[in-house]
Amino acid sequence: MARILARFLVLLLVVSICEAAPLFQPISDSHRSAALELFTLDHGSFKSLEETYEALRTFQILGIEKKPDVTAAACHSISETVGSLSSTPKDLFYALKANSIAECKIHAKASKGIISSLNSAVSGSSSLLDFYYSVGGLVLIKDQSSKDDLQLADAEGVFRSVKAFSQSDGRWRYSSNNLESSAFAAGIALETLAGIVSLASSELDQSLISTLKNDISKLFDSIEKYGDGTLYFDDKLVDGYEYKGPLSATSSVLRGLTAFAAVTTGNIDLPRDKMLGLAKFFLGIGVPGDAKDFFYQIDACACLDSNRVSIPLILSLPAAVLSLTKKDSLKVRVATVLGSNAPPLTVKLVGVFSSVSKDASLVESQELKFDQGSGLHILNDLLEIIDVGSYTFVFEVVLQEPDDEKVYVTGSQTKVPIFVTGLVRIENSEIVVLDSDLGSVESQSKLDLTAKNAVSLSANHLQKMRLSFRLTTPRGLAFKPHQAFLKLRHESKVEHIFVVGNSGKHFEIVLNFLGLVEKFFYLSGKYDMEFTVGDSAMENSFLVAIGYIELDLPQAPEKATRPPLQAIDPYTRYGPKAEITHIFRAPEKRPPQELSLAFLGLTILPLLGFFIGLLRLGVNMKNFPSKPVPAAFAFLFHVGIGAVLLLYVFFWLKLDLFQTLKVLGFLVVFLVFIGHRILSHLAAASAKLKSA
Repeated sequence: MARILARFLVLLLVVSICEAAPLFQPISDSHRSAALELFTLDHGSFKSLEETYEALRTFQILGIEKKPDVTAAACHSISETVGSLSSTPKDLFYALKANSIAECKIHAKASKGIISSLNSAVSGSSSLLDFYYSVGGLVLIKDQSSKDDLQLADAEGVFRSVKAFSQSDGRWRYSSNNLESSAFAAGIALETLAGIVSLASSELDQSLISTLKNDISKLFDSIEKYGDGTLYFDDKLVDGYEYKGPLSATSSVLRGLTAFAAVTTGNIDLPRDKMLGLAKFFLGIGVPGDAKDFFYQIDACACLDSNRVSIPLILSLPAAVLSLTKKDSLKVRVATVLGSNAPPLTVKLVGVFSSVSKDASLVESQELKFDQGSGLHILNDLLEIIDVGSYTFVFEVVLQEPDDEKVYVTGSQTKVPIFVTGLVRIENSEIVVLDSDLGSVESQSKLDLTAKNAVSLSANHLQKMRLSFRLTTPRGLAFKPHQAFLKLRHESKVEHIFVVGNSGKHFEIVLNFLGLVEKFFYLSGKYDMEFTVGDSAMENSFLVAIGYIELDLPQAPEKATRPPLQAIDPYTRYGPKAEITHIFRAPEKRPPQELSLAFLGLTILPLLGFFIGLLRLGVNMKNFPSKPVPAAFAFLFHVGIGAVLLLYVFFWLKLDLFQTLKVLGFLVVFLVFIGHRILSHLAAASAKLKSA
């Protein structure tokens, strides 16, 4: 139970801090680590050129140097795709996309074939995706081959053909047969039209561009939003096409908007705060766990970092928890979504509002000092004014150069929740046993709640126990923690937890044992006491043992509730057992070395006698087979006999009985087979000799 209570304390502190710190942080090293984990190779390459491009583009945006080397495999796939006559416009599009980063060499003949194939695809296109892949491929081949003369025939007519898929709400259809409109398709359309503009031989009708800019404004009028200012696009299921969620749809719109703004002149009439809301959406989702979603996030952030409409600047804090004990300074960073440095600007702390008093600011407006080395805006003396607790800090970012206001957007004011922590003073801690009738003090003990106590008390069911203490902040104000618990644990492991109440600065709990006899299951005996105080703003939260109290409770009646059975700790049942130590008896005294050698000589004598007997019998090699096959069997038979004799030697020196029998079993089978063959040969030879 103590472990559970301690875990609950830690969990409550973490949840409190997490709920209070929904900060938007720019792309960081955690994204770079995730990219290397999500984009993994399959046998030295990615599964498709589309995945290859997404991985290479992600590594390029994040500036990852130690990335998988896929250039050789990518160039091989790109060469096969651009050189194949059966490659579709989609295949060529992603091959050229991947080649824009891999920078493989494309043969001039293959380049001409691609241009001819894509021009034909543009002429025969009947859907938005057909135009997207064919026009996009032509733009890529123009950029990679530096062919300024690469132009799209009848660009204005193709522009009108694509524009025919647009809808009155700014969304687009995938084809004329599909009545459902999509924000994802709108992004594809904008990117396609941007490619048509760049491939046009002359300037297009400006009324078409103006109409398209008006469509973009209508599209952004239908944008979804959260309460914190986060903006995003969403799609419903489009017939015949896969559902595109908010991440992919928003990324597509942003990519198309960036591409279209880059090839047109004049401004696109969009509220600048909407770009900031889109930035909050992509930064607020954290690190996606899917490679496709991760690419959408990083690619969209790259568009936000380099678009012509407005580049959002994100205010973030390296730490959302400040310590009074460590005298932390307030540090603020302003950067783009990819973490690039912001232009010259001023950061002001407009106000600080506590969770108790949300109307009046605790500080006056102050300007933070910019540190050139760290790139942070710092305020040093703020913590001398405020106390521990949760606050809402309101910041204002002001650009110093008027020209930067046309490029960047900072928003009006940024509210950031911040926790201030410190050491809380614990005073007047005591535990008292009172007489129930008169209220007189039977026994009293002072407590040091910062260290383990060894208080020993005794009481009966007619008495009470009172625990009291005071908590004050570093500024001398009363402090009310998130939790204060008193736990009593009987020697039978039955536990009881009580919440300690407060009245202003004073905390007190009184246990009337007469009213608690049923709760205590009439169990008399020793109760260990533990006290817990914890808060997310309290740096010295504690769980401390107080001591014990010996309770003398009446006997339990027949129908009284029995104490619950205590769960058996699995560690005691399945955990490691006590180590068994064993002392072997001392080895027997060995005989002298001379005696052992003499015995060894006696055991060798029979073997010598065996060889002498063979010589006396006149053993010779006359009957040894002369033909190759029988001679080989005879030789193997003698080798087997020698192996058996050698096995006996190893049995004497090293092997045990079971090992010896195992090897001997194989040798016996071998000898039986070989011996049968050689004996059959000898018998046949003897029969021939007798018949002759």
